[in-house]
Amino acid sequence: MSNDPSLDAINREILFHLRQDGRLTNVELAKRVGLTPPPCLRRVKRLEEAGVITGYHAVVAPEAVGRNLEVLVDVEVYATDRKTVEAFEETVAAYPEVIELRRLFGRPDYFLRVAVPDHAAYEKFLTGRLSGLAGVLRVESHLTMKKIKAGY
Repeated sequence: MSNDPSLDAINREILFHLRQDGRLTNVELAKRVGLTPPPCLRRVKRLEEAGVITGYHAVVAPEAVGRNLEVLVDVEVYATDRKTVEAFEETVAAYPEVIELRRLFGRPDYFLRVAVPDHAAYEKFLTGRLSGLAGVLRVESHLTMKKIKAGY
């Protein structure tokens, strides 16, 4: 591997195991991918430096932090000028209820994941914050019946 870590079979295996458990020790990770610890650690460091691995995080139970309800939200906007679009994105991204915000190609224009304590809190968020923003044309909310697969 040069400065640009190629995603060979071992690097892909490293990524697979780190996605499953980002807290693996280097010794355990090395054992799982068939390396000794020093070259395994060098590979992980190169993957981090190259931006392939962008961070590590904890998966937190939503109910433990008072976010029992997750709503998937489609938003269409009528504004096309850069200033309004940037203001919309900056405002929505700053809302603590919004845990994911994506601008999409086609319709809808945006996809949001919103995490709140309950239905009343979502109604307050929707009517008090999201629906009143400049440029918002339509908002469609989707409640999850059953989460079948999440993450990687």
